Amino acid sequence: MPDTAAPDQRFMREALAQAQLAAQFGEVPVGAVVVKDGQVIATGRNAPIDGLDPTAHAEIAALRAAAQALGNYRLDDCTLYVTLEPCAMCSGAMLHARLPRVVFGAADPKTGAAGSVINLFGEPRLNHQTAVQGGVLADECGALLSAFFRQRRDDQRRAAHTLREDALRTRDARFAGLPDYPWSPNYLSDLPSLAGLRLHYLDEGPRDAPTTWLCLHGNPAWSYLYRKMIPVFAASGARVVAPDLIGFGKSDKPKKEGVHSFTWHRQVLLELVERLDLRNVVLVVQDWGGLLGLTLPMAAPARYRGLLVMNTTLATGDTPLSPGFLAWREMCARNPEFDVARLFARGNPQMSAEECAAYNAPFPDRGHRAALRVFPAMVPEKPDDDGADVSRQAREFWRHDWQGQTFMAIGEQDPVLGEPVMRALQRDIRNCPEPWLLPEAGHFVQEHGERIAREAIAVFGR
Repeated sequence: MPDTAAPDQRFMREALAQAQLAAQFGEVPVGAVVVKDGQVIATGRNAPIDGLDPTAHAEIAALRAAAQALGNYRLDDCTLYVTLEPCAMCSGAMLHARLPRVVFGAADPKTGAAGSVINLFGEPRLNHQTAVQGGVLADECGALLSAFFRQRRDDQRRAAHTLREDALRTRDARFAGLPDYPWSPNYLSDLPSLAGLRLHYLDEGPRDAPTTWLCLHGNPAWSYLYRKMIPVFAASGARVVAPDLIGFGKSDKPKKEGVHSFTWHRQVLLELVERLDLRNVVLVVQDWGGLLGLTLPMAAPARYRGLLVMNTTLATGDTPLSPGFLAWREMCARNPEFDVARLFARGNPQMSAEECAAYNAPFPDRGHRAALRVFPAMVPEKPDDDGADVSRQAREFWRHDWQGQTFMAIGEQDPVLGEPVMRALQRDIRNCPEPWLLPEAGHFVQEHGERIAREAIAVFGR
């Protein structure tokens, strides 16, 4: 019995060449050839988009070309090779052509009519029987299709989040291989306040979880700051949502500093909570995550059941900002291009060089750093500054109307928003218990986050 494997692979490679040609024209990469007496007599590639023809499948094109070459619509003694299992239309055409043999590459579990969905070739009541062999170079044929559809999905995602001309977007390669940050990105660009800017957020765990941990970062951090806490929260069966503020992380970065304001960033967060329909929320805040985040619950108190608050404040404009913060603001003004990685390394000697460098990933150059430059100056200092009035309203809410549980953790080495500032905030939060003190932690308390997260789960589970 002759060995047909070698010729079958050779002719399937010619069909693959036709499939690659189809991909170059933006068509689903399927190719076909018709062979008679060991010679290719016709070729065909997918072209329904180019030809505005729903019947323009690779097999149909090859059958038509073969019939013209032979001067006969009956293709006796011919074999058709196609890179994807034929559909019902093409299978019917092959049977009408009286093809004695069909060879295909990858199976098609959605529309395949040679055994995957149905098997027209195995129907004994039809007046012609065609022999079918599948799986020839199936991996290569399938890989070509997979790569095509993967690229198309990527293109569709990019098209759905078109980059505005007045913004920058950090390349994905900057975030590749970051230590302990394995989560898939999620994006929104259709919130009214975003006006087309793309907002990135992590969203882990079941959507109907009994608790949602909403983790808000500050300046100059991003959602990477919560990498030690997210696994602990998620392992408890909770949902965890951690957005990157616009200008930070994987979110878009407006080129102009004037785009940023307290009111605008707060509105983005309010709309995000509504869009994701977050319920049973434990609000997790630190730094600017608290400046903004502590103003959110009063807008929808029923959504929130708890507060985990770390090294932050309410900037109400009627009390002086801390000397540590004023020194930080002055440093940022003098040195707007400060090294973010060095900042984290200085306050967190336990961090690896790779972890520190990850905080620089969103900011490859000066153009991507507008938010870092403007955020220190955005903290409300006077009663009529943007954000001061809503912060005073929030203070009244926390003093008199807050009904949920509170867990406060303080990094005592923080020179900016350390224990004195947090003790003042504690007095402004109704029923806030004695804080959990971390003598070894600095401003970025989340770098000790695994212990804090475990304690928080215990607190809110009581």
